Amino acid sequence: MNQLPDRLPTHVGQPQPLAGWPIEPTMPAAVELYGERPAVAWVQDPYNPGRSVAIDARLIHRPEALPARDLTPQPLIDPIAARILSGGVGGGALAAGVGWGVGQAAAGIAAFASSGAVMVIALLLLAAKLPGAGRGSSTTQIHNEIHNHTRWLGKTTNNL
Repeated sequence: MNQLPDRLPTHVGQPQPLAGWPIEPTMPAAVELYGERPAVAWVQDPYNPGRSVAIDARLIHRPEALPARDLTPQPLIDPIAARILSGGVGGGALAAGVGWGVGQAAAGIAAFASSGAVMVIALLLLAAKLPGAGRGSSTTQIHNEIHNHTRWLGKTTNNL
């Protein structure tokens, strides 16, 4: 059995407590280790944007990673449009364009022919080809030659 008293006398080797202070020693508080503390995140205060507030990092919803983007180049011509164009619509458009172009060219030729310009050009060509038309029956040809002879020191003589 224990022979010690329940309480040691306070006067033996210990200073006297102050008046109003407890005589029993206080129990130590629980120790909080660094690794056991929750992570803290500093966020902007909603009431004062110039101040930061510490909150538990487990309460913050982290954004999800965006999916990878497809950066392959797109075709210049839509495949469905290419199929429709090659299926006959393109041939019809080509025929319409060619027909319109031929019609425009034919309209220009018809306007030129109906204005009498073709007749005037044909008469001028015919008059130039006919011998003696409007000038008499005989034609005269004149031929001139000049020979230049250059000698020493730039002396030149002309022979007609």
